Formats: sequence, structure tokens, C-alpha cells
Amino acid sequence: MEIDVFWSFRSPWSYLATPRLRKWQESYDLTVNFRPVYPIAIRTPDFFHNVPAQWQSYFMTDLQRVAEYLELPLVWPQPDPVNQSRDDNGKPYTEASQPHIHRLTMLGILAQEQGQGIEFADEISSLIWSGTQNWHEGEHLALAAQRCKLDLTSMDQQIAVESQRLEEAIQANQQAHDNAGHWGVPTFAYKGKAFFGQDRLDVLLWALKKDGLSQR
Repeated sequence: MEIDVFWSFRSPWSYLATPRLRKWQESYDLTVNFRPVYPIAIRTPDFFHNVPAQWQSYFMTDLQRVAEYLELPLVWPQPDPVNQSRDDNGKPYTEASQPHIHRLTMLGILAQEQGQGIEFADEISSLIWSGTQNWHEGEHLALAAQRCKLDLTSMDQQIAVESQRLEEAIQANQQAHDNAGHWGVPTFAYKGKAFFGQDRLDVLLWALKKDGLSQR
């Protein structure tokens, strides 16, 4: 049995879902197809201009509450994987220069190609979202990749050579995400149906078990 996971390195909700997905793949006879996409700040840069006034405060309150419930650390990343600034009205806008998110997403594509997609997502998102300052510097990323048997240097070299192919793979994931029936992340697709959000993982597991999901 298998599921597709449409997931973003800038999404704290994706981060909060990932330890469970990794555990599923270890515990059940299940393949988790990790399909990273760009975050909505890249795909739809004006999204944040149109949200209700209460959106930001509720988002942060709910996010911290769920992280505490799941017993996972959560600190907004420094630096943010997406480079944003605020306009005169306090609304975030996405900068043209994006030094992190394209690299991270391409690394995610390569990790999946090497059979370590959800493991890489777990290690890197834990690094980014658990409070590590300057997660992009030093050996932080290399050691996180190493923990799931990947070599960051060779992956970065591959990005330099294959950036067009990897960008096409990201766009293919995005199209599959759209076809699955949702726009947000994390979205999990199973048998042509979308399950959106980390809070739908219990429902997805129920659906898998109903269809015969077994322990490894």
C-alpha cells in the first residue's frame, strides 16, 4: 500500500505531521511517497494579502497549541525558509530573492529518489523548526542529511548540474497535488482521494487499515 505526501519545507503543519509519517513507514507495510512542493508563499504570493484580520493570531495560537499537544518543539525558523518582508500595511510579501526554499525543495526531490524522502523531510524539518539558529550554516544540514544516510555535498553538486530537471519534478508534484483535490500542505493522497492537514492523519490511517494495512 502507498500514499503520496504533498509537503513543504516552509509549512510548520508539514513538520508536525512528519514524525508520524516516518513511523508509519517503519511500522506498517506502507510506502510513503514524499512529494515536496513549493509553499504557498511561492506558489501564490498574494495569499497573505487576502486573509482575514484574525488569521495570523489564530494561526500562531493554534500552531503552538498543536505542537504542545504532539510534544514537539516549535520555534519560527531563523532564517525563514522563505524570504518575506512586510509592506506599509503590515502584510507580508514574498521577496524576489529566495536563497533557501528552492534548494531545500530540490534536496527533497533527490532524497526521495534515493529512497529516503520522508526520513530526510523529518530530519531537515526538525532542524529548521525546533529552534536551531542559522540552520543553513555550518554542518547543520549536512549532519541532518547524514542521519538518513545521505551526502549533502553530492546532492548539492547534483542540484548544480540538474536544476532544470529537478524544477520540472517539483512542478510535476505540484500538478499531482492539484489533481489530488487540494491546494494546501500537508495533503495526503490515497486511492485518488485527498486528506488535508496533519489533523487528518488519524482518519487516513483508519482508511488504510480498513483496506487491509498490516504491520511490518
